Amino acid sequence: MDSDDVDDRERVFHAAVRDYTVWGLLFLILYVLSYVIICNFKQRTDHEDVFSSDSGDVAVYRTSLWLSTFTLAVSIGAVLLLPISIAANEALLMFPKSYYLKWLNSSLIHGMWNQIFLFSNVAVFILMPFAYLFTESEGLPGSKKGIMSRVYETALVLILLAFLVCGLAYVASALIDNDSPSRQALFDIWNFYLPFLYSCISLLGVVMLLICTPVGFARLFTVVGDLVIKPRFLRNLDEELYSIQFEEESLRRKMHQRHNGGVVNGDLNGCAAGLAERLDEVIQDKQEIQKRRQVSALRRNLGYPLMMLLLLFLTTISMLMVARNTFDLLTGLRALPTATQEIVLGISSISTFGPLGAIVQISIILYLMVTSVVGIYSIPFCECLKPRRDDTPMTKVIANCVIILVLSSALPVLSRTLGITNFDLLGNFGSMDWIGNFYIILSYNLAFIVATAICLFTKFTATLRRELLDRLESAIFSSKANQSAESSHIKDE
Repeated sequence: MDSDDVDDRERVFHAAVRDYTVWGLLFLILYVLSYVIICNFKQRTDHEDVFSSDSGDVAVYRTSLWLSTFTLAVSIGAVLLLPISIAANEALLMFPKSYYLKWLNSSLIHGMWNQIFLFSNVAVFILMPFAYLFTESEGLPGSKKGIMSRVYETALVLILLAFLVCGLAYVASALIDNDSPSRQALFDIWNFYLPFLYSCISLLGVVMLLICTPVGFARLFTVVGDLVIKPRFLRNLDEELYSIQFEEESLRRKMHQRHNGGVVNGDLNGCAAGLAERLDEVIQDKQEIQKRRQVSALRRNLGYPLMMLLLLFLTTISMLMVARNTFDLLTGLRALPTATQEIVLGISSISTFGPLGAIVQISIILYLMVTSVVGIYSIPFCECLKPRRDDTPMTKVIANCVIILVLSSALPVLSRTLGITNFDLLGNFGSMDWIGNFYIILSYNLAFIVATAICLFTKFTATLRRELLDRLESAIFSSKANQSAESSHIKDE
């Protein structure tokens, strides 16, 4: 055997081992992070100690928790894929001969995209449906109660659901493109069917991002304003503390009076329970205000303006990028994100402004993800799914993991569609025919700009419009009152 062949095989083997090691370590970190996040939100009553009398419930709970953690880890990986790829390209450009960056190559990045694509398919089509059906299963009728009976029931329902989805996709393909090659391609599960279904999921995610991201732009100003301590001229903490202390004393006095009354009445007991619950809320609010009063004046006076300026800067840059992309599409200066092109990292910068432009692109991509998550939970029909700390049932945990997975999987497509980055889609994320349609891409960009402008205009003019409406209603009411007074006066005469 030729020594060159041996050396090539050794290099390929060591490169594969290195890539799998990096993938494993990265996914382990993401899995631990996802587990911590879910444990902070899941309902405490869902803990396995509650099900100590039934080992089957313990197994179901653990399995659903592990599958949800896996899905959330894949979602975080999908969000970080594009920023990691951009950062890796710029790092190799800045340090092309660095010994410590030799492991960072195109093979590793392309492999990460393909692995995320595979895991996303597995999570959205198998793991999450299995986790939900598993938590709702009770066992097959007539079978012996136990964990295996619930596994069989879940597997049976999942198989029937898979046949239903496959049948609907086959019927849709026959109606849209009724030719023999297209129908035969549907039977190619790995190379056609899964990418086709995943493209549908990504299309759904892109539509969801179009709805929730503009809402998130406006909503994020309110969320940050509630989290960041405002200056004294915007919020008087001393007055709020005095008011809440007065309410606390009033509640304690009412509870003391009812306790000394000694009347055992169901209504009074219920009212006392309501007073106690309200007192706990007031005490928590008072403690929060006291913590905010202890913050230094420098942090109080600079933190809020800086955060508002940062949000305004990121929003403005995002809008300018989308507007420029729309103009370039109309003038033909930018090509459509059609087919996937293999990119060799470290050849050229993805931004005309070099590393600074790459940092801006990474910031905007992460900002879009944050705004989309904030926006999706601000939409009325999704507010019921909003996770609450230590009070989220396992079924809602599964639903939220699916939502985050759909949004994160569509984020690379959104970034490329809106022209946030010129970094071509890698892996099987690029196997989507609809992103090559000029009218769809142009309409999407225009709709994004219009929706964002409407949401921001509504947000920043809400107080002024409310005041104008109040003044108008007062004027109309006064005019009607004067007319009625005049008419009554005329009748009297």
